[in-house]
Amino acid sequence: MGSSTKRRSHQIGGLLMWFAVLGGALAWAVHVFVAWGADELTCQSGHTSVQGVPLRAVVGAGVVLPALVAAAALLMAWRAWRQTNAAKGDDDPRMERAGMLALLGVCANALFLAIIIAGGAAVLVLAPCQG
Repeated sequence: MGSSTKRRSHQIGGLLMWFAVLGGALAWAVHVFVAWGADELTCQSGHTSVQGVPLRAVVGAGVVLPALVAAAALLMAWRAWRQTNAAKGDDDPRMERAGMLALLGVCANALFLAIIIAGGAAVLVLAPCQG
């Protein structure tokens, strides 16, 4: 394996680890801006659709898509945690650090996924634009 291929593989692995740690938080932020933001702004303007798309569909997309991203980040963090946990025999501080980040990702992504689902239930169950 060439040094440039190894370096690129290392960079991609680092990006995937950052996604595994921060993916749920970013997905939650998108959920807040899209689902809640679209609901509030559309209702304040007196409309029930966004560019011809019903508000409930926009809000539904603002719940489902971020939930899928948070679930993907959760699965990646869990997988990384299992891999680093299996390599615990090594006394490599980088592996210990990666394991800690992966465990943090598992906990944080589970929390953000629950928040997205709970917030989504509230937004989707209650009728939009009620008084």
